[in-house]
Amino acid sequence: MYQRILLPVDLGVPNLAKPALDTAVMLAKNSNGDIRLINVLPVTPVMLAEYVPHDFEAQQRKSAEEALSIVAKEMQFGADRVSAVVRQGNIYQEILDEAKSFNADLIIMSSHRVGVRTYFLGSVAGHVVRYANCSVMVVRR
Repeated sequence: MYQRILLPVDLGVPNLAKPALDTAVMLAKNSNGDIRLINVLPVTPVMLAEYVPHDFEAQQRKSAEEALSIVAKEMQFGADRVSAVVRQGNIYQEILDEAKSFNADLIIMSSHRVGVRTYFLGSVAGHVVRYANCSVMVVRR
C-alpha cells in the first residue's frame, strides 16, 4: 500500500521512535516499500556561534549520521530498502521538505501525549499533520 515511508527520528529521545520504527517496518514489508529515516538538526543561533567550535555543525551532522546508521541496522529491514538523511533547520519544515523530495506517500511519527504546552503551541507532529501533502500516521507509545 505505502511504497515510500518517511520516518523522523529524534536522536535525543531514541526510545520514543521505537513504536514508529516497528510500524514502518511492518507496513514496508507488507507493501515491499522503502523507508527513509530523517533527523533534523537545529540551526546554531548566531549569538552562540562564537562560543562553539568552528566545526560544531559538521561534528553534529557526523554524529547524527552515525546514529541514524545504527538505527537503520537495528531495524532488521533490508539495507537496500532503508536510507537516512540529516537535515538542518526548522524541524517540521525540514520534515515536510524531505517528504516532498523523497516523494513520500506516508510519514510515520511518534508523539508524546498532548500536554498544555503542545495543546496551545502545537507540536512537531501537529504541524506535520496539518501541512503534509501525504498521509501522516502518528504512533503513540
